[in-house]
Amino acid sequence: MVHNGRGKGKDNDEELTNLGTTMLDYMWEIGWDKEYGGITYFKDAKGLPVQEYWHDMKFWWPQNEALIATLLAWYLTGNQKYTGWHRMIHDYAFKNFPDPEYGEWFGYLHRDGRISVPLKGNLWKGAFHVPRMYLKAWQILQAISEKQN
Repeated sequence: MVHNGRGKGKDNDEELTNLGTTMLDYMWEIGWDKEYGGITYFKDAKGLPVQEYWHDMKFWWPQNEALIATLLAWYLTGNQKYTGWHRMIHDYAFKNFPDPEYGEWFGYLHRDGRISVPLKGNLWKGAFHVPRMYLKAWQILQAISEKQN
């Protein structure tokens, strides 16, 4: 469900909108890869070393969630910062993840955007995040369109 009105989240709760955008701001600051673009898979909140070997890879689903979050944050707040972030994550994700030959998105990229493995489905990557991202983006854009008319 898409929320109605700038600055008003679920049940017109401005506090909830502020909490969500604060979380997005922190996520972006920590997770956005300033060198290669995209959202890195794992970062320690305190900047400490991590044990996961895949920590600096780019997985499909954080990009999908960032696409939704930035679009929704702009819709709810009107803050142009979020449109800029949305363009950044959109450009990165749609340049690197979709398979131009066979469709669907690759799931796992190295930090520099190279494909780690060519699989598009496994026990963890199924047909959820990519279609959900398209659906949620369409719903948000539809709400924006209705509000403007």
